[in-house]
Amino acid sequence: MKRVLILHGWGGSDFPHWQSWLAGEIAKDYGCVSFLKFSNIDFPDKDIWLRELQAEIAAFRPNIVVCHSIANTLWFQLCNGGGIKELEKLFLVAPPSFGCDITELESFFPCPIPKKLYAKEALLVTSTNDPYMSQNEAAELQGTLGIEMMVLENAGHINTNSGYGEWQWILEEIKR
Repeated sequence: MKRVLILHGWGGSDFPHWQSWLAGEIAKDYGCVSFLKFSNIDFPDKDIWLRELQAEIAAFRPNIVVCHSIANTLWFQLCNGGGIKELEKLFLVAPPSFGCDITELESFFPCPIPKKLYAKEALLVTSTNDPYMSQNEAAELQGTLGIEMMVLENAGHINTNSGYGEWQWILEEIKR
């Protein structure tokens, strides 16, 4: 059985964000999903979020993880620590730049790019006009990670503000 862990970014991903839609769609078909809400979503602390993530992984035992925004950086921090059970699939959607200078997110940086993502299959999903990561940075990250990348045309930060509520593609990819 697929066990899908959905990890939101800064400020959360509540309705109508595609992550909350995805959690509902998985649950609607009696799928096994955890849509973890990290503490203090507007002023996140990497160490606290990392502990919360580690506890959720131990309790839920996911085989698919879907990250959005700063959750990608959190996943990288987790990978850099090692000792994670390998996933079937990992989706890295709209990560922020490694040069991110947003005050509320400063505890997440610096963050070395991990040498291992702990996933049999990983996909980086970016946008041509994401305000938080340029396409040059995305291509560099993709090359360093050695994974596939899907580039969405003019999808902004791939969130509610850029029209990503229902996102059938991600649901089909998880079901695949």
